[in-house]
Amino acid sequence: MAEFRIDGVSLSGKPVQGIINAENMKQAKEKAAQMARERKFKVSAIHARSTFLYRVKKGNEKPIDGEQKAFTKQEVVDALTKMGYNVVYVRKKLFEGKGGKVPDIEVVSFVRVSSDLIRQKLPFNDMMAMLINDIQNKTLREAIREINQDLKQGKDSEKAFQKHEKALGKFAAHMLGLASKSGNMGEIFESTAKFLERNAQFKKDLKSALIMPVVTLVILFVAVGYYVAYIFPETANLFQKFKIELPPMTAATLKLSDFITSNIVWILLMIAIPIAIFARFATTERGRYYIDKYIWKIPAIGDLLHKTSIEIFCRVFYALYSGSGENIEVIKMAAEACGNKYMETQIKTVALPLMIEKGAGITEAFEATGVFTKTAISRFHSGAETGTVKNTAMQLAEYYEKETSYRMRNAIDMIQLVISMIIMVVLTALTLVSSETATIKPKAPGGGWLQFFLTNF
Repeated sequence: MAEFRIDGVSLSGKPVQGIINAENMKQAKEKAAQMARERKFKVSAIHARSTFLYRVKKGNEKPIDGEQKAFTKQEVVDALTKMGYNVVYVRKKLFEGKGGKVPDIEVVSFVRVSSDLIRQKLPFNDMMAMLINDIQNKTLREAIREINQDLKQGKDSEKAFQKHEKALGKFAAHMLGLASKSGNMGEIFESTAKFLERNAQFKKDLKSALIMPVVTLVILFVAVGYYVAYIFPETANLFQKFKIELPPMTAATLKLSDFITSNIVWILLMIAIPIAIFARFATTERGRYYIDKYIWKIPAIGDLLHKTSIEIFCRVFYALYSGSGENIEVIKMAAEACGNKYMETQIKTVALPLMIEKGAGITEAFEATGVFTKTAISRFHSGAETGTVKNTAMQLAEYYEKETSYRMRNAIDMIQLVISMIIMVVLTALTLVSSETATIKPKAPGGGWLQFFLTNF
């Protein structure tokens, strides 16, 4: 998220200043207005943290060009002047790249190396400085540099990392922010690294299961569409020209071809509009909720996604759970990290209120959500009775990791089998129609074949 500075004046006339994070200026203004009402001051200005380009020089030395992030141009001028430079110019960068989601492999590599260095007792500041010099991805490098600067300035580590959740991913930013102030940094970094590696592998396996079959089907249906809409009508119309009666499948295919070519625009709109509406709906909170709710019902893949969400929840729960009874926030954070909006909502709106307001136990609360499997509920019940909930969570995570890894291979085989069956059915239908067309024999009027050709040629 972007960073904004709020400037204001209190009721007594004293200047007020604060920093907030927001997605855009509109959201920043809303947050600033709410803050002003709560703390009773008047907002005078809101400045977005931007990149400024500058040129400075000392005496007769060669001018130095550079860039610096700041809230205002004057901040940069003042900072450079204090350093003894003569400022030639400072101007705001016109086309400032907003960055974006860093490739998963880059984030995985950063977290894994960080985890290994922490385990080797390397000081955190030295580790961050080392990684900044070695990271190749510009977006990630800048994010880590800013995080390191914020931490050196004594800023809250959780806010420092979460400010860059667009680059790091929500889960990684959340977990690494907590790690820096948890007193259990090594274990949380290790758990985060393991999950990210696991998640990256899962996505890779899922893509291998879906991309090639989807591409194959698209190419197949494009080829079939071209055959039905162009090649087949040319042949069939030739028979109609000589008033030859067409067999059933050939006649039906010709009617289908005529319908497609006559209504091609409407057909394309009927396909494109629902896809566009669904894509737009999927970007909303409500859309994510319903998609995540019903995605678990998809054959073969749905159950894997469900158990993967439980695995993530258990890994985060294990990394943060203290066993002291003050773990409502831990359950909330684990729910946010699980990657499924439906599961997150159920835990927050069903489990947590039961635990807070009615004093329900962890097993009863989790069971009421309807998002945990019977196996998970049974294991949590045993863990609650024996006081080993933390270890039970890790056992569940490891169990579901092994199960989903094994079942993913079976799911890939099943998907490939289904795709092969579809291809076989389509090709068989084309073969039957083509074979039927080849059996068509013209009926010559009275004189057999010779009379037919003499009449028409």
